[in-house]
Amino acid sequence: PPPGARRAEGKMAAPVSEVSPVLEPGAAPYGNFPNYSRFHPPEGRVSLLPGGLLRSLFPAAARPLLGLDVGCNSGELSVALYRHLLGLQESEGSLDQPAAGKDLNLLCCDIDPVLIERAQQCSPFPASISFANLDIMDSSAREPFLSSYLGRFGRSTFDIGFCMSVTMWIHLNHGDNGLMEFLSFLSSLCKYLLIEPQPWKCYRAAARRLRKLGRNDFDHFRSLAINGDMAERITQILTKDCAMELVCCFGSTSWDRSLLLFKSNGSNYEGRESSEQEQ
Repeated sequence: PPPGARRAEGKMAAPVSEVSPVLEPGAAPYGNFPNYSRFHPPEGRVSLLPGGLLRSLFPAAARPLLGLDVGCNSGELSVALYRHLLGLQESEGSLDQPAAGKDLNLLCCDIDPVLIERAQQCSPFPASISFANLDIMDSSAREPFLSSYLGRFGRSTFDIGFCMSVTMWIHLNHGDNGLMEFLSFLSSLCKYLLIEPQPWKCYRAAARRLRKLGRNDFDHFRSLAINGDMAERITQILTKDCAMELVCCFGSTSWDRSLLLFKSNGSNYEGRESSEQEQ
């Protein structure tokens, strides 16, 4: 089977996207940097999040909670988020996973099968963190795959979604309409959404890296009308167009990216949630 599509305990098969091998790390066209966590370590994000966040957001919800991490790379941040949200120490690994899995099951996906294979091999929580190779912008692949995962739990939505430094890559590769469609999709699928948008200076840096390597520019870069203060622009899209409300800004990382938490207040999510509770 292709990389990232092996089926084993705690590992999920998913439609595999063809991602060209990238020899120069600076040219990763989808943000699929092979050593991403070395220059943006997970601690820079999780240290901004309060302890007990899941308990405060879901005081009476049935467990396990379901989480979706989009653009997980090789999984270091996914695992760090999981540990932090459940209050697990760095030394706690597979021995604790049955108990941990009762509280949170996390589905992590990325477009790069090589990164996903690495994440699967290194995961300390294979029973409760699943890594899958999936192009989240391919609706024909994502819809059946995500529905199948949710169906295991008798659910049609996730409790919380994570989108950490992913929006720029969606935007550069799919344009303004692609970004809006992506945010609309996530908001309809997640009750809460923790999002870390890249600022506009990162767009310019990504385009500059491609040009330095003699690659073609991103198809949409010069035509993007959604630009400028990207945290503000994405907040506007989520609150005005996607029926979400901004709950909290947890501050900014040392590399100047805000961590924003949104909550769905739309009838789409609430209606699906109610029907599930009645079943």
